[in-house]
Amino acid sequence: MSSKVVYEGWMVRYGRRKIGRSFIHMRYFVLESRLLAYYKRKPQVNQVPIKTLLIDGNCRVEDRGLKTHHGHMVYVLSVYNKKDKYLRITMAAFNIQEALVWKEKIEYVIDQHQGSQAANGNKYVSFEYKSGMDNGRTASSSDRESQFSAQEDEDDTHPNLLRRTTIGNGPPESIFDWTRELDSELSNQSNNNQAFSRKHWRLLQCQNGLRIFEELLEVDYLPRSCSRAMKAVGVVEATCEEIFELVMSMDGTRFEWDCSFQYGSLVEEVDGHTAVLYHRLQLDWFPMVVWPRDLCYVRYWRRNDDGSYVVLFRSREHENCGPQPGYVRAHIESGGFNISPLKPRNGRPRTQVQHLMQIDLKGWGVGYVSSFQQHCLLQVLNSVAGLREWFSQTDERNAPPRIPVMVNMSSASVSSRKGQKMLDSSVSSANRNSVMMDEYSDEDEEFQIAEAEQEAYQNGIQSDVKRTAVEEEPADQIDLSCFSGNLRRDNNDKGRDCWTISDGNNFRVRSKHFCYDKTKIPAGKHLMDLVAVDWFKDTKRMDHVVRRQGCAAQVATEKGLFSIVFNLQVPGSTHYSMVFYFVTKQLVPGSLLQRFVDGDDEFRTSRLKLIPSVPKGSWIVRQSVGSTPCLLGKAVDCNYIRGPKYLEIDVDIGSSTVANGVLGLVTGVITTLVVDMAFLVQANTTDELPERLIGAVRVSHIELKSAITPKLEVDPSTS
Repeated sequence: MSSKVVYEGWMVRYGRRKIGRSFIHMRYFVLESRLLAYYKRKPQVNQVPIKTLLIDGNCRVEDRGLKTHHGHMVYVLSVYNKKDKYLRITMAAFNIQEALVWKEKIEYVIDQHQGSQAANGNKYVSFEYKSGMDNGRTASSSDRESQFSAQEDEDDTHPNLLRRTTIGNGPPESIFDWTRELDSELSNQSNNNQAFSRKHWRLLQCQNGLRIFEELLEVDYLPRSCSRAMKAVGVVEATCEEIFELVMSMDGTRFEWDCSFQYGSLVEEVDGHTAVLYHRLQLDWFPMVVWPRDLCYVRYWRRNDDGSYVVLFRSREHENCGPQPGYVRAHIESGGFNISPLKPRNGRPRTQVQHLMQIDLKGWGVGYVSSFQQHCLLQVLNSVAGLREWFSQTDERNAPPRIPVMVNMSSASVSSRKGQKMLDSSVSSANRNSVMMDEYSDEDEEFQIAEAEQEAYQNGIQSDVKRTAVEEEPADQIDLSCFSGNLRRDNNDKGRDCWTISDGNNFRVRSKHFCYDKTKIPAGKHLMDLVAVDWFKDTKRMDHVVRRQGCAAQVATEKGLFSIVFNLQVPGSTHYSMVFYFVTKQLVPGSLLQRFVDGDDEFRTSRLKLIPSVPKGSWIVRQSVGSTPCLLGKAVDCNYIRGPKYLEIDVDIGSSTVANGVLGLVTGVITTLVVDMAFLVQANTTDELPERLIGAVRVSHIELKSAITPKLEVDPSTS
């Protein structure tokens, strides 16, 4: 193999013909230097490829998930140039692991090109944590700083540091002190850590080798007949991929491990990560008296950078899946699996499986017999024990992970356009951001310092933060009374359809010493003031909203202030935009924020970061959004508009195919959510650290009907 060849091998060439049918052909793909090409067979010297694509900093690797072709499930990737999306190569693999390797290799080439450009044209060269690459593992833009990438050499390079343990990511034999209260529920760690916090869950019982937990949070938006969320947690001796295959299946294999399963079928494949399913439950609670239950629900799945899988459920009505004779239609409020890798033991893989369900079984039995719902729920959760026993009694471990094909419920296929319209009806700007955390994660390895050194070390970090605050924050306060937006501000914790400023200490950012020890600290005070929030709707996407006469950015310009405007665009049958106006007296020359504002789009895209969180909402939404930092420009398309005294950033959430898939999970719950968002510029070098927040906002119980249609002036750049 030539030294220039980054990766090569047989893959599937995947596409769709004009008549709507898909096709696949086996092709030999070669990634050589910056050129991705494919051939009919393994190429000889000087052989001309069928098609090529030049990989540069504008290229993206789009995860299209799983697609069905003549009874086979293939995992599809699309490589395209962001500036010209007609330059595209779509490839697929029967083995999900092979597809992920290709994704990692291509992203590595993209990152190398961006790094070389920074070295040649930007004196501020990014610091890169090389832990994965030092051990022969090439890191990519989506996982270079993930927890998994730093895991391989942490024992050698940090012998005196203890790793912060999160469920499924940390060593299983390590002990977490659950008696300690977390400093903040919104600290930058996996939401799985909250799963066993005393503030959220309590151990209900142990059954069949599983721990059964019950959620403690009371919710006021669910009917009384809906149970509290319960989850079963167990360890299965199998890989995450093997377990994921079984969980996704609805063929005869499921009868061997899921005692609550009677029948299942595919209603509609919305996209590679989202499907609508029909499911009949086999419940053993007086079956001669109680009618059987069935379900129609949206299933969404994703794979995280640490190798874990998340599968989420939520009930949904569908025109091709109405009520069935002889069955009571139950309702899943929240549900799913969290499949996380643990360290092997005695040479065998180990995986932690969490199965959560919050369900309303409907019917008379729920209201008259209190034990009916809990008994049936425990039967459903017992499938985790079934998974464990199934793998303990089989030696079939060599087959590549495959997703069995399910039988369509109706002979007539439903178009994906209809499916998209169904999902668009559940538009929510908070929910749309959720999946961005998975593909382009900026979750970093965190360490805890020994208690004897903690206090002195934290004092040093805090002094660094204070010093940076003095350098970058103007001394004078801004008069906020002259700014207004159509979404009202309300500092009351129980406020609805409103916004307030979120405390910076709710978010954890890179410390001054992050390059050396990967520690993070509370973010502290914001660099800019959030002065107004607008909530817009229109029949088309709203770009360059600063054009609106009298908006907060124009008022700031008249007063000689500088604004950064974030326009979160949520497309659908009705387009929505939530616009945040951050204002400061002036930018500090030479600061990271000033370089971001005056830099080119490529630099901005590589540094713009979002930290989300959902302090209030159903488990399924909290699990989807998480609290993992996200590099926005690497997840979705961002358009930057630089004016004389402002920078507007239009964030097109709909540009991510994966992000669209989560919409069906949260229909009807947008008014129940409280969402926190923090915006910042990622700091990569010691000179840029510690990180500082541009600003942070909390939006509470947003009503779609409260959005207004703005009157935008004609954009001179488009006329």
